Amino acid sequence: MSARPAAHGPANPVLEVRGLTVAFAGGRRRPPVPVVRGVDLVLRPGEVLGLVGESGAGKSLTALSLLGLAPPGARVGGSVRLLGEELLGRPERELAGLRGRRIAMVFQDPLHAFTPVLRVGDQIAEALRIHERPRPRRETALRRAVELLDFVGVPQPSRAARALPHQLSGGMLQRAMIAMAVANRPAVLVADEPTSALDVTVQAQVLEALAAARRETGAALLLVTHDLGVVAGAADRVAVLYAGRVVETGPAEAVLCRPRMPYTLGLVGSVPRLDARVPPVPVPGTAPAPGTTGPGCPFAPRCPLAAPDCRTSEPSLTGVDSPSRADGSAPDAHAAACRRIPEVRQLSAAELFGPPPVPPEDRGDAPGEPSAPPAPPRSGTDTAEHTPAAAPAGTWRRAVGAPTHAGRATEPPPRAAGDAAEDPSGGTAWDSTGGAAAAADVVLRVSGLGRSYRAPGFRHRRAPAVRAVEWVDLEVRRGQTLALVGESGAGKSTTLREIAALAAPQTGRVEVLGQDTALLSRRSARELRTAVQLVPQDPMSSLDPRMPVGDIVAEPLHAARVPPAVVAARVPRLLSQVGLRPADADGYPHQFSGGQRQRVAIARALAVGPALLLLDEPVSALDVSVQAGILDLLLRLKRTLGPAYLLVSHDLAVVRQLADRVSVMYAGRTVETGGVAEVFGRPRHPYTRALLSAVPLPDPVAERSRRRIVLPVDPGTGQRAASGCGFRARCPVQAVLSAAERRRCSEEVPRGRAAGPAAGHTVSCHFPHDEGPGPVRRP
Repeated sequence: MSARPAAHGPANPVLEVRGLTVAFAGGRRRPPVPVVRGVDLVLRPGEVLGLVGESGAGKSLTALSLLGLAPPGARVGGSVRLLGEELLGRPERELAGLRGRRIAMVFQDPLHAFTPVLRVGDQIAEALRIHERPRPRRETALRRAVELLDFVGVPQPSRAARALPHQLSGGMLQRAMIAMAVANRPAVLVADEPTSALDVTVQAQVLEALAAARRETGAALLLVTHDLGVVAGAADRVAVLYAGRVVETGPAEAVLCRPRMPYTLGLVGSVPRLDARVPPVPVPGTAPAPGTTGPGCPFAPRCPLAAPDCRTSEPSLTGVDSPSRADGSAPDAHAAACRRIPEVRQLSAAELFGPPPVPPEDRGDAPGEPSAPPAPPRSGTDTAEHTPAAAPAGTWRRAVGAPTHAGRATEPPPRAAGDAAEDPSGGTAWDSTGGAAAAADVVLRVSGLGRSYRAPGFRHRRAPAVRAVEWVDLEVRRGQTLALVGESGAGKSTTLREIAALAAPQTGRVEVLGQDTALLSRRSARELRTAVQLVPQDPMSSLDPRMPVGDIVAEPLHAARVPPAVVAARVPRLLSQVGLRPADADGYPHQFSGGQRQRVAIARALAVGPALLLLDEPVSALDVSVQAGILDLLLRLKRTLGPAYLLVSHDLAVVRQLADRVSVMYAGRTVETGGVAEVFGRPRHPYTRALLSAVPLPDPVAERSRRRIVLPVDPGTGQRAASGCGFRARCPVQAVLSAAERRRCSEEVPRGRAAGPAAGHTVSCHFPHDEGPGPVRRP
């Protein structure tokens, strides 16, 4: 493939959007509801423009409207000019001729974008035969489709071309979508969240494929994403959307490193960082719903700098370098829609939005001493404004009726020196420095855990076993957070389910509070259940839509047979602990935002005072500003109540902020374990190094100066290696090993060994690295 010659000079845009509006009918006798409100965008040949913002900002709707794919009932206005030709108002037949030929789209969910009953190669060939003239023969188009799949990095392209969409992994299918998009060498590519559901290593592969396709075709790229790290590494310019309008735009480095709109400053500050343990700053409140913005700045209700004039008229884009002039119309200008640019220039996100409210126990308020009550959170907010529980820092709660280490229910122990007083809510706070809690310093210990499944669908012969987990060792101590990280299919969730089952594992040993789960009676397992609680990834699917929130939070207390009077007193305290109002107990799950529903799930898990919380991707489905509030809540709860956390996450930046120790899994095995500072600062296993290098940083300067390790595509056979190291087929170190060393990797399973002077840092690799982060090379 040779680069397409640019049809326009550097100053001539290939795509120019002016005053784009999208509105939907508001119902009978109601005005249309505006969703996109006057968006201006300019895209030049070969340029990458990042379009960022929270969910509901109008990013995807803007992208779809450019191609004439707005949903039915949408009223689109303004101007969209592609290569100088107006698109809005054209008949559908003419737009269909342009889509795929001059402007193409990479959709967020390729599994739904592809036709499920047609082979992938046939669908790519169809795009070629529709637009290319003279029309190629079917066999020729299929050969071109295989070449395109090979170009974007799909392994075994001939086999992939014959596959149906559901037979390919998410990363391979996304690369096939890119191949289809660039098949006719369009002038503009629109990528709508192309990496949102992918692992970081697969995300790096997809971004590399997208960059290669853009370099070969010379296409300009409109990259729609919520991931500021992806934008920092790929975009030349950035446009920030809020409430359907561009509120800041300019070069990527200027917007992300020197934001001048308070919303952008908060958005950047709420992103967890991999390169530093700096608490992300949550942005208070939530974005307004479409049609609810007032006459002033839509961010004014959430902005600490808002003044009366901010609420009377909406500011226009103003040049940052010359705030007195509205010169934000130039494509390269750094402009912000804000009247407080000079003040924002002097502030960081933490200084602007302030630290989260400090609980009374952290302020040192004396018991019973009155203190100023916190302001109740605004309706629809996800900020942690709360009245905390009266539990001293360094303790964990044990509900009445919870098991002792022998598995028997016990009365609260007699008070002794160092013991805490009985909790009026029905639990007993035990001192972390003495008493019964000292005997349970290790909350969870897992040794040699293994789990296999039989594949369904084999009626006449025995199905082959699929080893989901091969060998996992881990240990979690009281008050500690251990994170399980790795790609999809590594065995993280299976490990979590085996622990949560509190039953005998297939192989290995699981001990909770010193008790072997294989030896538990049914009654003992039920009693021990109060010590282990789960916070699911998707709270909406785990909250009964027919139950009020108060009943949902109270359910574990009722199951533990806590007296009704204690339950009635405990529920408002739990809601306050997690940043909700006691009055929210009467609401139903669908009436809350995603962040608030996650807070409800956390309150339910805390109800019985567990010693261990199992956190299954607790923030993966949330916007970054909401995510920051949940991370702050989890950190505060650990500090004040002292439960241990076992965190499953694919987001290593979240792990950096929340975890004390980390365990890296690959192909069902633990490959590296240690303190977060040691593993992230001095990774020894090649897989750990590749994972860390694939995580994008929301800083264009730092991100573009890094050396990225892009792993080969996983063959995706679904089978574990029969012998030897399971990572060897993708290991970048293999290329520099001798024949004898490679034979050792193929025949001998590496076992964990000390990885350095740091206590507890172990690695399962025959040839671990002995140097800090950097390019992979043999020690």
